[in-house]
Amino acid sequence: MANAASGMAVHDECKLKFLELKAKRTYRFIVFKIEEKQKQVVVEKLGEPTQSYDDFTASLPADECRYAVYDFDFVTSENCQKSRIFFIAWSPDTSRVRSKMIYASSKDRFKRELDGIQVELQATDPTEMGLDVIRSRAN
Repeated sequence: MANAASGMAVHDECKLKFLELKAKRTYRFIVFKIEEKQKQVVVEKLGEPTQSYDDFTASLPADECRYAVYDFDFVTSENCQKSRIFFIAWSPDTSRVRSKMIYASSKDRFKRELDGIQVELQATDPTEMGLDVIRSRAN
């Protein structure tokens, strides 16, 4: 269950909530947090389907690392309604070095637990995950 590099387990709720986002579109986004004492990734916040991208970015702490999944709806140039599931590794410059290291070493294993991610983004400040970046990566 745990990864040898970081020793982080993934709480079952992470996988269950992700499946609900992917299959039932129950949530717009999910923010995940590593609980260092329990050595596992847990769900920190669930975004309702009606919440916006601004609501999502506001739920990421300015000085702490997080993983997040965002279900982005868009219309293609052919006027087709589509959606892409983004995985965002949020690692702000102001976060603790130890925290950045733990999140970086656990990311790939955690991402593998979430089957169905279509686009991955790494962001160290809000401009690296602005809506314009999300739009350009969705196509």
